[in-house]
Amino acid sequence: MSKTHTLLMPLDMHLHLRDGVMLENIAPLTAYSFSGAIVMPNLVPPVETLKDIQAYKARIIAAVPNDYFEPYMTLFYKNYDKKFLESISQEVTAIKLYPAGITTNSEGGVSSFNIEEMRETLQAMSDLEIPLCVHGETDGFVMDREAEFMSIYELLASTFPNLKIIMEHITTKEAVTMLDKYENLYATITVHHLILTLDDVVGGMMMPHLFCKPIAKRPEDLDALLNVALAAHPKVMFGSDSAPHPQHKKEACGCAAGVFTAPISLQLLCEIFEQYDKLDNLQAFVSDNAQSIYGICPEFKEITLEKRPFVVPKDYSGVVPMYAGEEIAWAIESVD
Repeated sequence: MSKTHTLLMPLDMHLHLRDGVMLENIAPLTAYSFSGAIVMPNLVPPVETLKDIQAYKARIIAAVPNDYFEPYMTLFYKNYDKKFLESISQEVTAIKLYPAGITTNSEGGVSSFNIEEMRETLQAMSDLEIPLCVHGETDGFVMDREAEFMSIYELLASTFPNLKIIMEHITTKEAVTMLDKYENLYATITVHHLILTLDDVVGGMMMPHLFCKPIAKRPEDLDALLNVALAAHPKVMFGSDSAPHPQHKKEACGCAAGVFTAPISLQLLCEIFEQYDKLDNLQAFVSDNAQSIYGICPEFKEITLEKRPFVVPKDYSGVVPMYAGEEIAWAIESVD
């Protein structure tokens, strides 16, 4: 008999859906196998108003009419006043902070981490229990950017001890260590950062569809991520950071940053967790921890995966996924 594994209410706590035709093509791939996802706000222009939030959510729901899927909406961080935050607090699940210019569509992000300038916004978020999601990189040397950002996490966490702060898509052993230093720090981890090191991206020929920000790091960083994810540490949760770009923007000079994993994330996670004999911990990593951290209750969805060869399509509507054309060990058998 073939081996199967069932996951209940999987959640993707960091997802890019884009907009327009890309949204219409890509959103159903996540909605098929996930109960919900934290949706990133870095559109052009970014999601910054109540009207923006409501309109973008409506477009997402319209793109997935045949699947139950909850888009947990986020707002692009600016120094908002408390009155505005009160007006949108029931419409958003989190607010996403980008350092200016550090990743895709982040030009309008934070250019200076001046606590006094940020105090009203962050204190209001703390009072209203709105989590802060952070792309934690400086503009330093690319391999050191996340490690250099740890001092900013410490400043934020110590100044606002009741503010939930999510260290997004962590990639370093320093970030793993930081998790247990402050009670209010949490983290998302991607599936590709549980597989790749920098050597996989540029060690031989450049692999554009494995290039992302933050970039994959060293073997010791990969080991630290694996240890905390496989242990189902209660402060970590799955967030794919699946970031679709048209093929011509990935296979080009000035390659766009982002790895597209949405259609194969659960399959790859089963493969990883089975490899280390930790399949029983996968449920916490892909759902239970996120429900606890964010206080959300997704509607029931049951995903059964089967251990059998699955050839990843070469593209999904012009977006090339990780492992395109290659065989992976698990496939989705059914969704109920």
